[in-house]
Amino acid sequence: MKLSARNVWKGKVVEIELGSVNAVVKVDVGGIIVSSMITLDAVKDLGISVGSAVYTVVKSSSVILGVD
Repeated sequence: MKLSARNVWKGKVVEIELGSVNAVVKVDVGGIIVSSMITLDAVKDLGISVGSAVYTVVKSSSVILGVD
């Protein structure tokens, strides 16, 4: 797999929260949890389950931070 995105990290699925149309997939990337919202069809097509090894790919034009 080759991608133009520079932010690609391998991780392990630790939780999947199923909704009616989408799922929130939580991935442990070196002790940091990254969450991704994908369709239920994508979960099924990719064969993702808790414990699956996956790649997280982040492509964004901005990163927004906030403080109290």
